[in-house]
Amino acid sequence: MSNIYKKPKAIISTIIVLVIVLLFCFSIPRHLFNSPTSFVIDDDQGQLLGASIASDGQWRFPYDANVPAKFKACIIAFEDKRFENHLGFDFLAFGRAIRQNIRARHVVSGGSTLTMQVIRLSTHKNRTVWQKFLEIFKALRLELTYSKADILALYSSNAPFGSNVVGLDAAAWRYFGRGPDKLSWGEMAALAVLPNSPSLVHPGKNRTILLHKRNLLLDRLQQQHVIDRTTASLAKLEPVPEKPFPLPALAPHLLQRFKTDQTAHKQNGGRIKTAVNSILQQNVTDIIERHHQLLKANDIRNAAAIVLDVETGQTLAYVGNIDHPENRDMESDVDVIAAPRSPGSTLKPILYAAMLHDGAILPNSLIPDIPTQIAGYHPQNFDLGYDGAVPASKALARSLNIPAVKMLVQYKYDRFHSLLRNMGMTTLTQPPDHYGLSLILGGSENTLWELTGAYADMARVLNHYRPYRGKYAANDYHNPVYTATAATKPELEKGGLLDAASIYYTFQAMEEVMRPGDELLWQQFTSTQRIAWKTGTSFGFRDGWAIGVTPRYVVGVWVGNTNGEGRPGLIGVNTAAPVLFDIFRQLPVTRDWFPVPAGEMTRIAVCHESGYRAGENCDHVDTLFMPKSGLKAPVCPFHQLVHLDVSRKWQVTSGCESPANMVHLPWFVLPPAMEFYYRSRNYTYKTLPPFRADCAATVQHPMELIYPKNDAKVYVPLEADGTRGRMICNAAHRQSGIKIFWHLDNQYIGQTKDYHQMALNPSAGKHVLTLIDANGNRLQTSFEVLDKEK
Repeated sequence: MSNIYKKPKAIISTIIVLVIVLLFCFSIPRHLFNSPTSFVIDDDQGQLLGASIASDGQWRFPYDANVPAKFKACIIAFEDKRFENHLGFDFLAFGRAIRQNIRARHVVSGGSTLTMQVIRLSTHKNRTVWQKFLEIFKALRLELTYSKADILALYSSNAPFGSNVVGLDAAAWRYFGRGPDKLSWGEMAALAVLPNSPSLVHPGKNRTILLHKRNLLLDRLQQQHVIDRTTASLAKLEPVPEKPFPLPALAPHLLQRFKTDQTAHKQNGGRIKTAVNSILQQNVTDIIERHHQLLKANDIRNAAAIVLDVETGQTLAYVGNIDHPENRDMESDVDVIAAPRSPGSTLKPILYAAMLHDGAILPNSLIPDIPTQIAGYHPQNFDLGYDGAVPASKALARSLNIPAVKMLVQYKYDRFHSLLRNMGMTTLTQPPDHYGLSLILGGSENTLWELTGAYADMARVLNHYRPYRGKYAANDYHNPVYTATAATKPELEKGGLLDAASIYYTFQAMEEVMRPGDELLWQQFTSTQRIAWKTGTSFGFRDGWAIGVTPRYVVGVWVGNTNGEGRPGLIGVNTAAPVLFDIFRQLPVTRDWFPVPAGEMTRIAVCHESGYRAGENCDHVDTLFMPKSGLKAPVCPFHQLVHLDVSRKWQVTSGCESPANMVHLPWFVLPPAMEFYYRSRNYTYKTLPPFRADCAATVQHPMELIYPKNDAKVYVPLEADGTRGRMICNAAHRQSGIKIFWHLDNQYIGQTKDYHQMALNPSAGKHVLTLIDANGNRLQTSFEVLDKEK
């Protein structure tokens, strides 16, 4: 044998054989087809939601390994009857084609097998005799690597079906408006004959030729006993398609999002099965359109909504905007769900939960609600009024701004910024100082996608508290997903970002849904299921929000104009909330509520009046189940022991009354500024009795300047006539009916009684304001009036 390699002819022959073998082995690429495909999304049942045309202008759906049995029978009968038996090349068919072509003196039959046609479709080259032999060569190679089912799937996914339609799936939807698995024998037969002559046989044109070819195929199927005579006869009565159908467009903005995500990963096409329920999707779309017709009368042109499954975070409905592509002014192509917008008040529940988690407050701890100015920042409530002090839960339910700012001052805005980032809010791209305290009032940008996801995260943590035996999983916090994803095994920890009890009390507060000025409006939103919900309105009435939570679902709604135009009346409770509850009516009613996380609660003695932990002077104590973190909450700062004379009409001190003659009583006392507003809204509040005349000199801090605060910087705007306007100063005094004498820069300017408000007209620069009451008590503050010219 060793001598054979000494012979040149043998060596050359061996090399030639090796080259042929190598060429045969590597004659076909790993991926036969690299053409761009359409982006396609299906619903949770696998039905088409929408598709976009491929980048080369073709309707070409991605490869589908599942070939319908009807198409398999039709295409084999029409194109390659021995497909299941040959090895890629049919000698009998090839010989028959040669004979037919010689007799006709032109090409009337190619004799190509389906395998050869797959090779031809993958190369896109003009057919010559040499190319024909290459097709045979490669077809044989293809049969060694791919199964018959694979080859048939490659053919059905890449065969031309006339015009710019490629592949069976795209053809079924374009020509019959249904998926290929739902086509009849007549419809499938019509499609099966198209790849043979896609340029000649075109639906809507040459219908007689198409009808003739289809009926011949049906006769052949009957002869082969694939279908019976009745089926064939009925199939022949079916019309052939006249013109292409538009593809479904139930979720155009989700398709846009999928396309953007795929493009970011350098994918030129793709298909996914989403978690979207097509019936719910259509219902939510109809609700958005119905409300759009009402809102556009006020030039509010856009709206969006999303429905999430709490357990998985999967998207059940995704309506990114109205659907009016014919009107470009509507900007309905903008996917608002993914667009950063000012969130208004929608972050307040997260801050409330964080404060409970920290033990900084109890659910009903009183929070100041008075005119506030912090480093030039002057927040106001939606109704421009003040309560003096309000329980934290009521402040959340009524969406009061000043208490929210007061809580953020205590919690620190940099910590809150970090918490939001840890909860998956990626739009907070600036450092905390950029947002400051305005972070809690819509001073940042968030997306409906991430905001709704954050509420779903909190609901998920609460739902998992019992199954996880009181532990927490970090992966409970994640952004929503629009595909059906498998659950991951949780890594349990003792603590989480927010504890279950704090979340539970947050959702309890959100059930009350009342807002200043809209106390009656909430009643029309009552439903058979319990819903924790929150509205929001951005500055300038540009965005209206509503987000609702149940143990199973989260619904998020945005209403506004994509161009940022504000409109009077564009507030969340009036525009977005009605949409929210219409959507909830489409969801299965669940009467269950979030389970009480008893393991995270303990009994705490709570002051009835202040909502703080009861102190030694609290005389009305409620023992309530509170978050365990509440054990760290401050003791009531508002109850103090007061000393009265025997008539209980006057306060006294040891300097003017014998202790033996004193009556010692606990008293709920707010600071003067809080008391000034609080007592007008709470008739049960009892002001401190005045000091007896001989004890008046011992009074401490009886008055408080509400505005301006010390070292405040004030801008006084000009009036219409160009003169400088006036600044309104406010003060509060604990003793009713007393006079206060006002001085500006040591110059007397006037006096007030009962209602202590004074209009000043100071010049630009620094000033000192001095208040002296009738008892001689003195209060002084410094402020600076800014010069507009500077």
